[in-house]
Amino acid sequence: MFIDSFKVESPNVKYSEDCIHSIYRYETTELVHEKRDGRYQWFVRPKTVEYEFKTSTKVPKLGVMLIGWGGNNGSTLTAAVIANKEGISWITKDGVQQPNYFGSLTQASTCRIGSFNGEEIYTPFKSLLPMVDPNDIIFAGWDINNMNLADAMSRAKVLDIDLQKQLRPYMEDLYPLPGIYDPDFIAANQGSRANNTIKGSKKEQMEKIIQDIREFKVRTKVQQVVVLWTANTERYSDVIVGLNDTKENLFKSIENGEKEISPSTLYALACIHENVPFINGSPQNTFVPGIIDYAIYQNSLIGGDDFKTGQTKLKSVLVDFLVGAGIKPTSIVSYNHLGNNDGMNLSAPQTFRSKEISKSNVVDDMVSSNAILYGPGEHPDHVIVIKYVPYVGDSKRAMDEYVSEIFMGGRSTIAIHNTCEDSLLAAPLVLDLVLLAELCTRIQLKMADEDKFHSFHPVAALLSYLTKAPLVPPGTPVINALSKQRAMLENILRACIGLAPENNMLLEYK
Repeated sequence: MFIDSFKVESPNVKYSEDCIHSIYRYETTELVHEKRDGRYQWFVRPKTVEYEFKTSTKVPKLGVMLIGWGGNNGSTLTAAVIANKEGISWITKDGVQQPNYFGSLTQASTCRIGSFNGEEIYTPFKSLLPMVDPNDIIFAGWDINNMNLADAMSRAKVLDIDLQKQLRPYMEDLYPLPGIYDPDFIAANQGSRANNTIKGSKKEQMEKIIQDIREFKVRTKVQQVVVLWTANTERYSDVIVGLNDTKENLFKSIENGEKEISPSTLYALACIHENVPFINGSPQNTFVPGIIDYAIYQNSLIGGDDFKTGQTKLKSVLVDFLVGAGIKPTSIVSYNHLGNNDGMNLSAPQTFRSKEISKSNVVDDMVSSNAILYGPGEHPDHVIVIKYVPYVGDSKRAMDEYVSEIFMGGRSTIAIHNTCEDSLLAAPLVLDLVLLAELCTRIQLKMADEDKFHSFHPVAALLSYLTKAPLVPPGTPVINALSKQRAMLENILRACIGLAPENNMLLEYK
């Protein structure tokens, strides 16, 4: 059974005009390694920590500024939101197609909230807590190419032509602001697109981004802004002591015009300065130590890295399943070819290396979770290949081979061919990332023995479900297994309304 909305009745939950206040008992464990009876032993102790959550229910008017607004992801998402808002349907070879938000965790997935008369009850994910309606988002952004959004949509060749024709009047007057362009950080083949760039020193470029954000707020009267990088993958920046290892050194380097400060890092700094959430949707190391240092100092939300859409999302499910089933993956080979501008940019070795790193680390936590299968330092052979094939456009092909050791020396091979419509998978993730980032800014919590409420850590691990290489606070374990990431996100939102985690025990039926 499906219900659109609900209200929690509990002595631990209070609804007021502008917030939801809940008391939540976090059940966890602590481990100790102690010497008893002459030998060291492990002991596991159940532990309960009481938290209070306070979530503002005043949903703001949200502005989203996309870096790379004129790219495939930016133009596709903008077009999709307009189509949904205006109720635009279109003709395909299969008939009339209605707009939707399929592929969005917040808009098109559900959560179990209980049972009624022996039937499971589900509700939309977005009903757990008040969220911004995507149809109300105001879009803007930057791009190093000056093409209007209607022409950018046509160039992308993602959406059906009948839909493009109907959307053109809504999008032809949308132009991106000039963006920061540094040819040292992206492929040389992108130079021909760079006709809409911010001139000046690195400091002047950052100041221009700050000015753009402020002017956007004033012009649109939005109450909150989220900025997201969906532009070209950059090469990795060198992390150098004295250059970008602390916030002080990073600002000093910008004053001195140091060449190793990337455009994405300048955007991130500008957003942190303005206390605007910033999300990195590409694999480069935008968040050098100085950026993380500054975000923590300003208590300004940052999240990333790299959208988790097709091949990597499937890998984070399949390897988790195999290792959890006691099967030992020994070789994982992932091949991709694509023909959009992302593929063209990734044809350069230095930018491909950024993508290779983000894709390669996705199995690490699952492998390290099973010392029965893997000895110290042992890891599956894991190879990533990406090739640029212009003809296939945005329709990326992903081919994977998983070879595993099974019972009594046997071998199992799984081969998968996956056609990923790249931007149609990425655009809903962009939407989820900005909606969840905004929501995080309205949630405060504290432990029972703390005097004051505080926000989540500014390094937003809650966004891990949507990213290939999750950015987490220093000292926090990185979780890549998709089911654990989704459970973490859903269960924290459940805690905000005083509901226990979904444990699937169903003891009432046992």
